[in-house]
Amino acid sequence: MNDVAKLIGRAEQLIERIESLLPAPPVAPDWTSSNAFFWRRRQGRGILLPVTRPHSIRLTDLCDVEQQKARIDQNTRQFVAGRRANNVLLTGARGTGKSSLVKALLNEYADRGLRLIEVEKDDLTDLPEIVELVAPRPERFILFCDDLSFEETEPAYKALKSVLDGSIAAVPDNVLIYATSNRRHLMPEYHDENLRARHLDGEVHPGEAVEEKISLSERFGLWVSFYPFSQDEYLTIVAHWLKEFGLGATAIADARQEALQWALMRGSRSGRVAWQFARDHAGRCE
Repeated sequence: MNDVAKLIGRAEQLIERIESLLPAPPVAPDWTSSNAFFWRRRQGRGILLPVTRPHSIRLTDLCDVEQQKARIDQNTRQFVAGRRANNVLLTGARGTGKSSLVKALLNEYADRGLRLIEVEKDDLTDLPEIVELVAPRPERFILFCDDLSFEETEPAYKALKSVLDGSIAAVPDNVLIYATSNRRHLMPEYHDENLRARHLDGEVHPGEAVEEKISLSERFGLWVSFYPFSQDEYLTIVAHWLKEFGLGATAIADARQEALQWALMRGSRSGRVAWQFARDHAGRCE
């Protein structure tokens, strides 16, 4: 009996040592500390860090994306109201307001229970932990993945695919995923993959590699595309921000040519470039 007792004692000590090496379950944050959170890993444990100064951009600050704004706003209003809504993939040209729109939605609906959790691509394998952590909460959570793209061998790709629509466990009703990307299918596409397409009875059937890439983006119920701005649209955005920064109508009109030269030097007429010019110009006028 003594030998058995010693063996059991050693086994218990071994189990305790193993448990001490395992990552601890995530700890819930102070949910009242912020409306937005970062998911980060610290010493092998996932934690939610409150964003002390969330971005203050408003829906009215986003110009010339009215159609995109309306579609995503409607989906978010349904979600906040507890009705059915879709995961959203925002794709298209850089600097056109994809990320800003998600941040603006938080400012619009935070007082109705909307919360935002930003998750880096490398941490997407932690999505099941995050979902489990927020599932009992009364708030409505958007898990935000910014500037998303994958290589085929990355584990985060499979993790996101599973959480979106591929796991035996259902995602709770208070969680949606909003992702932005410059790629429609989130993964690189190669010319030789098109050569593997089959033609049957006049129909084109993509090869397996293309089907696999399409299958991820198709798991987002709502696709919203953003396009490069025209010169007039770019100038409209410049004028909006100059007005927000305190310039009058005459000063805004005088800045037109300089704004066009700024865009020419940057090689882009995006909303981001318009905002950067307006900050520079307003700063020099103060």
